[in-house]
Amino acid sequence: MEFILNLIHKLLNTYLPHIATTALIHFMPLYLFLKFLYFIFRSIFIENVAGKVVVITGASSGIGEHLAYEYAKKGARLVLAARRHTSLEQVADMAYWLGSPHVISVHADVSKVEDCQRLIEETISNFGRLDHLVSNAAVTPLYMFEDLVEVTNAAPAMDINFWGAVYTTHFAIPYLKETKGKIVAITSSAGYLPAARISFYNASKAALISFFETLRVELGTQIGVTIVTPGLIESEMTKGKFLTTEGKLEVDQVMRDVEMSVTPILPVEKCARSIVRSACRGDKYLTEPLWFKTFFIYVLFFPEVVDWFQHWFLIPGPGKPATEAPSKILLDVTGLQKYVYPESLLSPHIKVD
Repeated sequence: MEFILNLIHKLLNTYLPHIATTALIHFMPLYLFLKFLYFIFRSIFIENVAGKVVVITGASSGIGEHLAYEYAKKGARLVLAARRHTSLEQVADMAYWLGSPHVISVHADVSKVEDCQRLIEETISNFGRLDHLVSNAAVTPLYMFEDLVEVTNAAPAMDINFWGAVYTTHFAIPYLKETKGKIVAITSSAGYLPAARISFYNASKAALISFFETLRVELGTQIGVTIVTPGLIESEMTKGKFLTTEGKLEVDQVMRDVEMSVTPILPVEKCARSIVRSACRGDKYLTEPLWFKTFFIYVLFFPEVVDWFQHWFLIPGPGKPATEAPSKILLDVTGLQKYVYPESLLSPHIKVD
């Protein structure tokens, strides 16, 4: 029996890669053509969300805030959730002014399962249905793993970024099935791309991508799942708001510059428009900006090169401060910041409440 099993594995190891590669070369053109036709079809018969009910977490700022505005312009009814009460109310008022017929705000912390349950219950209580669930809430720890003294201080990365989405999805699925609705998971390109100092953020987003890909398989056609992997987008994170080793949220624009260097940052309005359009079209994936997909190719085919470059570019020599990393030096020497960063990111001001 063991001999037969070993023989099977030997045959698969020897022949399957060649067969799979040959099949890929022959069928890829047809697959891409059919995929293009399906994209055209979905673009023509795009979903009209006027009057439909959309829940958005992390809606008090950044991508979540502007997703609320884009859905509002299309006439959707909104349930906005975040921890910051005053900021959330301001976003709700603006969304109503932009065209949403009914907006409610729910003060909620998605890392708490009871808050996620209450969010969905209030949605159903007010509207009786749920059509789109947008999981967007996130925090970004920024530090070298070895600098973390109390490892539990990194827990919010998983509690908010991963479990917050899981909890909300768990309670929303029965109602989304009734409307054949959609889940829009705002993950990150960081889920695929290794970068120093954001190991916990990367891990939480990678887990989120894997979770929603698996959930899509389980749900089949009952609920649509759009997985969004944004690159660097204008937000409080790219403004420099990070979780410190002490577990506190603080703005550090110097470390922001070290981490993001001369990478162009996309204005949040454009990103939000693309996400809503993609969700209504029923896309399975969206990367915004599109050119970030180039990095995925390099990670797939040249992982050693990517690892070497990220280490060299983001980490200074032994005993040197982070500000002496090539990434920060390049930004300072070229003076490109004012050209590649939206103007709002040049100020350290963020919403407090």
